[in-house]
Amino acid sequence: MRALFTEILYRPLFNALAWLYQNVAFQDLGVAIILFTLAVRFLLFPLFHKTVKHQRITQNLQPEIKKIQKKHKDDKEKQAKEIIELYGRHKINPLTPILVLLIQLPIIFAVYRIFINGFENGALDLLYPFIQLPEVPSHDFLGIIQDLTIPSLAVAIMAAIAQYFQGKTAFSRKGAGRSKASDSPAEKIGKRMVLFMPVFTLLILTSLPAAIGLYWLTTTIFSIFQQAIVDKSMEAEKQKTPLVNDGRNKEQNSESA
Repeated sequence: MRALFTEILYRPLFNALAWLYQNVAFQDLGVAIILFTLAVRFLLFPLFHKTVKHQRITQNLQPEIKKIQKKHKDDKEKQAKEIIELYGRHKINPLTPILVLLIQLPIIFAVYRIFINGFENGALDLLYPFIQLPEVPSHDFLGIIQDLTIPSLAVAIMAAIAQYFQGKTAFSRKGAGRSKASDSPAEKIGKRMVLFMPVFTLLILTSLPAAIGLYWLTTTIFSIFQQAIVDKSMEAEKQKTPLVNDGRNKEQNSESA
């Protein structure tokens, strides 16, 4: 199983990083990591996009879900049935985030293993014949960070700040114009996570190689832009829907006349 994981995921991804390092990033590991991270995120963009869109729709449905829960507070079966019907009308599957996560996990695990090992611990033995690296590859980033194989407080702090803004972006539109008292328990937990995740990020990255911190920082910034894209596309869809409904209403009115 381990050999299969290495050949199918770890080795191709590691060679992709090595190729970027040698041919595109001017033998700067930090630049190679940023380019590699962007490549992975673009590759997984449809999956991440689907997850973010699912979260946005679920957030927008919370008022209707609360109405259903209040209406059928003494009938859990009826409550669950109407919530499932609501999800069906909006074409969302509650299991989507889990399924998407299961698909991503092996890739994410391989990426983290690559950054933990770097170009050391026998990793160069996994290079394809057509990829050549120096015997002692550099582990620096633009001369600012000399060794990405050891923790960097500066990278950890930047990643934590980016994590905070990413969390704020995820909840800013949802919470606009609403009182805190109207939040559901799940929403309150989500808002606490906005503060918890940056602290967790800072604590964990101060004990991991700076390469992982740089990957974390890059992927978090990418997520912020991706959320903006999802919000924009959903806003466009929302604006189109009333126009369609108005057109249908006019047709119905003209027919009845």
